[in-house]
Amino acid sequence: MVLAQTNPPTLAPDATTTHFTPDEYRAIEETAEERHEYCNGEIITMPGGSPVHSRITVDITAFLNLALRGTNFQTYNGDLRIWIPNFNHGTYPDIMVIDGEPEFNGNRTDEILNPLLIVEVLSPSTEAYDRGEKFRKYRSLPSFCEYLLVSQTEPYVEQYYNRDQKSSDRWEWQVYDHIDRSIVLHSLNVELPMSEIYRRIKF
Repeated sequence: MVLAQTNPPTLAPDATTTHFTPDEYRAIEETAEERHEYCNGEIITMPGGSPVHSRITVDITAFLNLALRGTNFQTYNGDLRIWIPNFNHGTYPDIMVIDGEPEFNGNRTDEILNPLLIVEVLSPSTEAYDRGEKFRKYRSLPSFCEYLLVSQTEPYVEQYYNRDQKSSDRWEWQVYDHIDRSIVLHSLNVELPMSEIYRRIKF
């Protein structure tokens, strides 16, 4: 996805403004009908999803929520924003899991700083962004150590895992491309069956 400035939202303080502060973005986002990312002054409209994208996201969230019941892990859907301080960037992952209590950005309750696992369901318009720039920014978060990129066009999941959180450049990569396999989520000590991800998807 090519990041580009959208038309200034109607709630912007100045209709000619092309650069927004984080607080201006947050004020706009609180009443906006669609979600936006914040990228160091730019406000970017997030593309809409598809029924398949939504189904996969819901099924993964439901599975993780049940599997992690009774643990210290907490699962969140795409309604909660991640704030990436090093890049002055706010974004909504499809799914994230945190360990313990959420670490919020300052006095806000809608921006998380400590995701452990992030899941993105790939779309044609966002796939390159999710693989590249977005992943690079996520890696600047000290808590973040596991990343799933989930295809919605075939049973195919890419997993990135950092076994050494003290070093951000030692990520391991693994591919899962058979419906009868299970993904070992190292950060959660849980196995996620591919059949649960794609249980109601017809290819």
